[in-house]
Parts: sequence; C-alpha cells; structure tokens
Amino acid sequence: MRGAAVLLGAGCVIWAALPPVHRGYAGFALTVAIAGVAAGGLRLALTAVPVPEDSYLLPAALRGWLSFLATLRLVPWEEGALLAVLWLEVLHPSRPWHTAVLGAALIAYLLAVHLAESGASPQVLRPQVRVLAAGAALLALGAAAGMLPAAGPGAGSALLRLVAAGALIAAAGLVLPYVARGDAEAS
Repeated sequence: MRGAAVLLGAGCVIWAALPPVHRGYAGFALTVAIAGVAAGGLRLALTAVPVPEDSYLLPAALRGWLSFLATLRLVPWEEGALLAVLWLEVLHPSRPWHTAVLGAALIAYLLAVHLAESGASPQVLRPQVRVLAAGAALLALGAAAGMLPAAGPGAGSALLRLVAAGALIAAAGLVLPYVARGDAEAS
C-alpha cells in the first residue's frame, strides 16, 4: 500500500505538470509537489522506526536523527503536495476531463496514504462506497458542466443545474447517517 501511495502521488504530480507552464510560480509549485510526495513517501517508509521516550543521554547524531524523524512525522506532506498539484492544474487552460481525472487520482492518493498509515485493508472503506460513488458522480457532472459552452442561460444549463442539485442532495443523504452516527458515538 505504501508503494501504491507513492506511485499515485508521483502520477498526480506528473499529470498536473504536463504540459509545462511557465507562469504563476509553476516551478515553485512543482518543487513543492515533488518534495511533498517524496517526503510523504519517506515518512511512510520510516513509519515502523521506533522512537525512544528519553533521548537526553543519546549521542548528538542520534538526537539529530530523532529530530529529523519527528519533523518528518509532524509535517502534513501529502496535504502540501495536494495544494501544489492543484495550483499546477489551475495554471493550465480549462481542461475539464483532465481535471476530473486528477481529482479522482488525488482522492485515491489520499485514501492510499490513509490506508498505508493505519495499516488497514481496503475493506475498511466498504461502508463509504456509496459516498465515494456519489462523489465520483459529482466529479463527472462537474467535468460535464465545464465542457458545455457558455452561450448563456437556457434549458440545457437549467437541466444540468437541476441534475447537479439532485446529485448533491443524494450525496448529502448518503453522508448524513455516518455524520449522525459519529456525533452520537462522540457524545
């Protein structure tokens, strides 16, 4: 699962970076995205390394290693990579289906990282299949709406807005039982 997370992250960076753009801090965003995916992969690889509770009497080199591990485990690398990848995608001209595929890949990347961190199997996500499917449908609807020409309001755009609103209501209906159950368990 760790390898899949790193490969998904690298694929997202490549997908968002091509074709190259030379404006709006694209080079900086690409550097941040690559560093975020690499550091997140390194953090996943070093998850099993134990950390002693007391490091007072340890040599300086070992204390430096422990500081490095603490920093590596503390920073949210994946979220930084996600923001940088989204910035790279924003810099490109409108490409609705390209953006939709990137959105699905980014969600898969974050889910793979979560599964790798927790050591859980993918069956843990089985209760969320309906919500993930509704999200994928909303992503496809958004991409389809982006493909429509902006000629003006009409029957087609009104119908698409109606379908999108219905999908959003259906997605909210799928999520509410989990939110209500989570709030009841927390009390």
